Amino acid sequence: MPADHAGAGRRTALVTGANRGIGLAVCRRLAVAGHEVVLTARDPARGREAARGLAADGLAVRVERLDVTDPAGAADCARRLREDGVTVDVLVNNAGTYPTTPFFDVSEHLLRDTLDIHLMGAFRTCRAFVPGMAERGWGRVVNVSSTGGQLTAATPGPAAYGIAKAALNALTLVVAAAVPPTVKVNAVCPGWVRTAMGGAGAPLSPDQGADTVAWLARLPDDGPTAGFFHARRRIPW
Repeated sequence: MPADHAGAGRRTALVTGANRGIGLAVCRRLAVAGHEVVLTARDPARGREAARGLAADGLAVRVERLDVTDPAGAADCARRLREDGVTVDVLVNNAGTYPTTPFFDVSEHLLRDTLDIHLMGAFRTCRAFVPGMAERGWGRVVNVSSTGGQLTAATPGPAAYGIAKAALNALTLVVAAAVPPTVKVNAVCPGWVRTAMGGAGAPLSPDQGADTVAWLARLPDDGPTAGFFHARRRIPW
């Protein structure tokens, strides 16, 4: 695979669901690498608290409210950034939940909510930020998915989560096909990570889980697109 490289110039990266866990670790990695970072959170107070933790380590980020389940949330965030002259070059769709309800106990409400976060949330942010990347001729989109959404290697699961992640993987391919090859669009499984979703028994730290996410966010111009990755290696859809 190509070496880790951010491309020319100082880039701005926006990360959803970034006030804790993998999202916060991605913000840290990208800030350390020299990116301008927009840390977004559904609750701005939690976003500011996370930003203070980064600031204690000398890392400055911008905090924005972004609830990916709000149909207007991504567009409103994009408008606020444009008004301040900020263009988003890197989009990391990290916001998510992990429902484990067995299929025959999954309500229509739960499935809709899960799809709203994982699929529609990424759809909304891609609609808000990716056209600008295409117009400028450079961009990186990283959709944080899971092997729970694989179709070729396993049955998607847990039920609502697996269905939503399979749909997110399909969205990844559709968006990749809709943009020029200078905009790299990929999905990633970060692995089983010690977060509020992954639990205390997971083998990977948030920083370890963030590694391939940040690597895809910083792909060189000859890097891959329309792929699904884990541990910096392409895996089956």
